[in-house]
Amino acid sequence: MNKVWFITGAGSGIGTGIAKAALQSGDRVVATGRNLDKVRNALRDVASEQLAFVQLDVADEIQAKTAVDEAVKQFDRIDVLVNNAGYSLLGNFEEMTTADIERQMSTNFYGVAHVMRAVLPVMRQQRSGHIINISSTAGVIGFEHCAAYAASKFAVEGLSLSIAPEVERFGIKITLVEPGFFRTELLDARNAKWPSKTIEDYAIGGSVQETWAAYNGTQQGDPAKLGDALVKIAEMENPPKQFYAGSDAIAMIRPALEARLQEINDHEVLSKSTDGNF
Repeated sequence: MNKVWFITGAGSGIGTGIAKAALQSGDRVVATGRNLDKVRNALRDVASEQLAFVQLDVADEIQAKTAVDEAVKQFDRIDVLVNNAGYSLLGNFEEMTTADIERQMSTNFYGVAHVMRAVLPVMRQQRSGHIINISSTAGVIGFEHCAAYAASKFAVEGLSLSIAPEVERFGIKITLVEPGFFRTELLDARNAKWPSKTIEDYAIGGSVQETWAAYNGTQQGDPAKLGDALVKIAEMENPPKQFYAGSDAIAMIRPALEARLQEINDHEVLSKSTDGNF
């Protein structure tokens, strides 16, 4: 049976790649975004009766519920939810304001929570569904200058891994996707956000903005190929709980996980010494 996909942030990058791959596989897609003109333009070459456009700012909980209701009205069901919408706040932690961090969490974390809360009742009633939450390599190991962004993605990881055993009894699966560096607009000067203040001590290390901007447009990851991979994952009876996307993601995450295991072994005796006696 062909699936119905509900994709947030479908107007560029990974979201567009997933939408096109799902449509090419014969599935139906509800493509959402804050700027519907941008979403329509990104998918102008694949427009069809299989595609619907719905306005959605994921940070707005009421709008999330309205968008999901509209999707069900159009296509009767939602089989695959892809939480992809987000942006990056980059800079040194001390230079970020509380408001900066709250805005980052509002979109990247609460946005995921809002849409999941709206979609889960639909999937629970269907007794089937697959939620694919786009995290990041930064959400597994953390990166310098990415404190707020990484924190938002770590939060998505904890949310997803905790909800998964709650909903599996209803036939609902959850997959976390941790991409490496992909050619998206995440680091584009029009989308990436930077702290407004600077601290001289950190300035000695050079410009954070120049450091990260240098990656823009040179990333090896291909959003179209990631879209193809996620269509395959959505077809799996037992999909991965975590999918590391890109050879660079594997190269960064594997040694980090191995180092954690080594620390467990190195400090096992001390760890066990904290057990109490009854």
